[in-house]
Amino acid sequence: MDKEVNSLKKATIINAIGKYSKVLLGIIVEVVLARLLTPHDYGIVAVITVFTTFFMVLSDMGLGTAVIQRKDLTKYDIDQLYTFSVYIAFILAIIFYIFSFVISSFYENVIYIRIGHLLSISLFFNTLNMVPNGVLNRQKLFVTIAIRTLVVYTIAAIITIIVAYLGARYYALVFQTILTSILTFFWNIKTTKLKFKIKYDNRPLKSVANYSGFQFAFNLLNYFSRNLDSLLAGRFIGSTLLGYYNKAYTLMQYPISNLTGVITPVLHPILSDYQNNKDILYEKYMQVVKLLTAVGIWAEAICIFAGSEIIYIMYGNKWNNSVICFQLLAISIATQMINSSSGAAFQALSNTRLLFIQGILNTFITVVAIIVGVFYGKTIYALALYVSLSFLANFIVSFFFLVHFAFEKKFLIFLREMSPYIFVGVVVSFSCIIYPAHFNNIVLSLIFKLIYVTIVYLIALTLSGQTKLVFKLIFK
Repeated sequence: MDKEVNSLKKATIINAIGKYSKVLLGIIVEVVLARLLTPHDYGIVAVITVFTTFFMVLSDMGLGTAVIQRKDLTKYDIDQLYTFSVYIAFILAIIFYIFSFVISSFYENVIYIRIGHLLSISLFFNTLNMVPNGVLNRQKLFVTIAIRTLVVYTIAAIITIIVAYLGARYYALVFQTILTSILTFFWNIKTTKLKFKIKYDNRPLKSVANYSGFQFAFNLLNYFSRNLDSLLAGRFIGSTLLGYYNKAYTLMQYPISNLTGVITPVLHPILSDYQNNKDILYEKYMQVVKLLTAVGIWAEAICIFAGSEIIYIMYGNKWNNSVICFQLLAISIATQMINSSSGAAFQALSNTRLLFIQGILNTFITVVAIIVGVFYGKTIYALALYVSLSFLANFIVSFFFLVHFAFEKKFLIFLREMSPYIFVGVVVSFSCIIYPAHFNNIVLSLIFKLIYVTIVYLIALTLSGQTKLVFKLIFK
């Protein structure tokens, strides 16, 4: 057990170094690009990204997670899975190249033809990266993954900024995607040394089909729940307004991906070693949940309370329409952070079937919320509110299935364990409402709000009796 804790701690620290190095660089890149590009440019790319993401889900088929989970796969088996992914990459790239004409017709804009043809290249290489990424995580080569991610992102980001400065507009974002996929592929192949075989043997694929099949189905459902908003908003609200919404959504994801991103990627590879002991899994997993909850409450309060300051400092005044969207979406930050770890728990328990079932319910909730936001609300603000509420509902559904059915624990006990953090959230929220100070200087205003929220948060954490546990988990 101590070995498992130390492995998770070491992997998390390694992942954190790479992750936050990329975050710092990413913030700089976002600040620069937001001033070089327009909301319309981002909206154009956001629309077609919806479709490339769908094809990425098709290309994965759950093979990456199957490689991690199935410890009995041999080098031969993995090479055959990689061979299968190569053939799939060619097929999907050709289909997407042709499908670009359909996208152009639906959105009545010929620019999607050219962009789609270019992005078929990134789709091809991203498909090739699925199995190698699984191998790297299977072998727990977290240092390699961290270094690769940082180096590739740095190179792609520098070139993207140069291209954007030269006036490439949305093509700069497209080029960044293509370059990142290609560089990642060559790094992965050099590291994993996977071999492509002309003659394909489908026996390894059949052996992982039961596990990877439900994982693939869940990924497909998750795609629709995460991308339907951009898909419909781009068509019925407009690409410019979608640009504002997309930028707010991306910024909202910063604390979620960057605070949970150091833990969740290593949870499955580490916990999969203990897939036959639910008590150990639940004990260690709940520590992660409590830590994510504590951090999430603080991050959510900051994003809602200081939303306008964050938007204006990060992107400039021309993104003012993103402020309310950002604050509404931020309502769900804490629950999204917690929920981001649930998939790893389902996977470690080898229960991707249950993951798929709860994914169906969550997708239904999200789809209804998006449709109501687009067609009833008819504004990006209504869309942001309903999407945020759907995330809150998804959290309840996911953890009921995880705790009650997967871990076979009482859900009320789980809620009782989480009650101190609900108290902290209520106290912090009320304190933001009665905040008395106002500053004309936007930077000074952000600093004082950060200090104010942090002080109130620490007081509430102390009153709830969770201070010692939270800081213990952070350092542990």
